[in-house]
Amino acid sequence: MSRTSKRTPKILVVDDDPGLLRLLTIRLRSQKYEVEPAENAAKALSVIARFRPDLVITDLRMAEMDGIALLRELQRRWPGLNVIMLTAHGTIPDAVKATQSGAFAFLTKPVEKEQLLEEVRRALKTSGFADTAEEWRTEFATRSPVVEDRLAKAHLVAGTDSSVLITGEPGTGKELMARAIHRASGRREGAFVSVDCSSLDGGAEHLAACEQELARAAQEATGGTIFLRSVDDLALSLQTRLASLLRGPRDLRVLATSDRRPDELAADGRYSTELLERVSAVHIDLPPLSRRREDVPLLAAQCLEDLAAETGQTKRTLSPEAMEALASAKWPGNVRQLRMVVRQVASLGAGPVITVEQVQEAQGQATQLPSFDQARDEFTRNYLVQLLQITQGNVSQAARMAKRNRTDFYKLLTKHELKPEEFKA
Repeated sequence: MSRTSKRTPKILVVDDDPGLLRLLTIRLRSQKYEVEPAENAAKALSVIARFRPDLVITDLRMAEMDGIALLRELQRRWPGLNVIMLTAHGTIPDAVKATQSGAFAFLTKPVEKEQLLEEVRRALKTSGFADTAEEWRTEFATRSPVVEDRLAKAHLVAGTDSSVLITGEPGTGKELMARAIHRASGRREGAFVSVDCSSLDGGAEHLAACEQELARAAQEATGGTIFLRSVDDLALSLQTRLASLLRGPRDLRVLATSDRRPDELAADGRYSTELLERVSAVHIDLPPLSRRREDVPLLAAQCLEDLAAETGQTKRTLSPEAMEALASAKWPGNVRQLRMVVRQVASLGAGPVITVEQVQEAQGQATQLPSFDQARDEFTRNYLVQLLQITQGNVSQAARMAKRNRTDFYKLLTKHELKPEEFKA
């Protein structure tokens, strides 16, 4: 079922001249653009996360924070956001300073209407904005300002070829974000080649084969995107080789995911600085579900809708008590774990309404009491299975979530006869 929607371009206009601000707003709204006026740079920065513009038009000469300072702050927070600069002082030094700072265009006041509109159309086209359905982000059901901020940043950077490192806890949707960026980019018709870095063995006996696999992936991604899943798990012996492959004029986009932020990776002596620079020109950090609990009802409803579409069965609904139980639960596996629980109760239960008891049972809160040893073994095995499902068989991530070292974690898997490869997507 399609969850697409139409929208018009959003333009933030910043000018401390009330008359000109009003005139620009009227002109742009007459062309069906959605416009947010701001009388100074501070106001612009305060509304940008809520408004999420596709383009900013700002005066150059303003009190307190001028247009150049605003431009630099926008570039820091929102890489890829185009900015058109206006000034009544149309001097060459002004133009040079604005363009050197990264302004998309420089126009002098009074601005001719058609000239302004032409630059607006050109800036929107260059930024990758498409006034068609927002299919690129359909996997993200959210009303969270934090997630919307990350999506807006992703959409802006999608219009460039900058590499992006997407970080966050397991299950927060890092790969979904990578695929969304690819869909929103000019490379959407190209290949999306995925490489699971955690599965590449950097040992001497496997090194040559892994290097060949990386080279083959880079070649297949020509004209498209290479996606490096769990790049922080890549063996040190392969990091230099990968950095070398990504160096130079290659026609591909690099997207990568990691459980750890760039500053954490940089502080790790086991990680290549060159590779980090190659994969993290832009950083997007996804919040855990605990920071976006307002999204639990939306995510649960989306999951039930998807399941009904897949099976052809009538869509089930959650009782208010069941929804409250989901919203208040701890989700160490984040969105992936929530989806897994909702699909389980929707698939196994009977009747149109899912009860709170069914949800609690799916969360491992059944009241039946086995012996202590049975309960401990069952809990341990179920816990390990859940970790492997959440991390899709990534032992490094699962061990970190369990706060155990890899050796002890492997011993537990062996004891409970669990094979990580059986959980890989």
